[in-house]
Amino acid sequence: MRNILQQKISLFKDADLIRAQDVYPYFRVIESGQETEVTLNGKRVLMFGSNSYLGLTNHPRIAEAASKAIQKYGSGCAGSRFLNGTLDLHVELERRLAAYTGKEDAILFSTGFQANLGTLSALSGRADVLLLDEYDHASIIDGSRLSFSRVIKYRHNDMSDLEHRLQLLPENAFKLIVTDGIFSMEGDIANLPTITALAEKYSAAVMVDDAHALGVIGDKGAGTASHFKLTNETDLIMGTFSKSLASLGGFVAGDREVIDYLKHKARALIFSASMTPASTASVIAALDIIEEEPQRIDKLWSNTNYMMELLQEQDFDTGETQSPIIPVRIGDNHKTFLFTKSLQDKGIFVNPVVSPAVPSESSLIRLSLMSTHSFNQIEEAVDKMKQTALELGIDLKLKKESA
Repeated sequence: MRNILQQKISLFKDADLIRAQDVYPYFRVIESGQETEVTLNGKRVLMFGSNSYLGLTNHPRIAEAASKAIQKYGSGCAGSRFLNGTLDLHVELERRLAAYTGKEDAILFSTGFQANLGTLSALSGRADVLLLDEYDHASIIDGSRLSFSRVIKYRHNDMSDLEHRLQLLPENAFKLIVTDGIFSMEGDIANLPTITALAEKYSAAVMVDDAHALGVIGDKGAGTASHFKLTNETDLIMGTFSKSLASLGGFVAGDREVIDYLKHKARALIFSASMTPASTASVIAALDIIEEEPQRIDKLWSNTNYMMELLQEQDFDTGETQSPIIPVRIGDNHKTFLFTKSLQDKGIFVNPVVSPAVPSESSLIRLSLMSTHSFNQIEEAVDKMKQTALELGIDLKLKKESA
């Protein structure tokens, strides 16, 4: 008799169906560093699917900082921050992040996912309300579930819908509005000016997930609140290190009392091992480079604007993006997989986004730019995307007209 676990997982057929069509796009094995060119199956491929927005993951200063940290502290901390796992290096990085985001204090988590999970589950409970943009990251959704709070989703970046939902809530209830700063699939920016104004009007707090905004928007890449000059009006700023900051981990910054509360209440912090010395030192080095080389952010935006211009000239539908995350609408799951596979065969790496992440008719290719891309690489990618669209019979003009 098959065991119970095998019986349960035998119902999952999605991956096998995609593999059978020879278009399976997940867990592709990269045999080199996250540069603008990577090695995949021994072949050169242009990388347009990485979150390394500033191209720092292979920077020699970061590698040197990581190496020195291992030499001094070893490979790990052998415990949680709460007990034996706090290094002076962690405290230094927290001071740097607080200053960078314009907040009083910050606390590190081992991953960005844990930062949202730990913060939301610690800050709110059964009597409280979390208001989430419907396109918020999965870590926010899961954190809200662990909180046992009442969870209300408002339509994506729809401020009228947010206000309507706030109007229906008790005035004295604890209400926390949680939004991505830059949305990870659509590439648009949260309407933080209106969100903070509504929070003031209806006595709510505001938390922004700046995973994709740090190093991209704001003063020296300080994020969404900095971008809109609303740092004081934004209660909590969350960020990750696995993108512009070229490492692994996450943090939350806010008022000193709030951060102290999280240090003693966030289970994802207390019961998880602390960030490794190498990861921590890497982030500090990345912050140094960002502060010393602001031209990296300028080049990122130059690349973004150039690729957007070329894509729109070729009639690709890029949605409402306002960032280096560029969605290209395909509008069919199977064609999205085919598009990804065909582009890889032509030497271009992109990421597919299909249902259930989005409805099948909204399926898309997610492009992401790095400051280290050259215009020639961007031109090659767009040329091959146009060629692939023609091969697959994707009528781009028709899609734009019907959008």
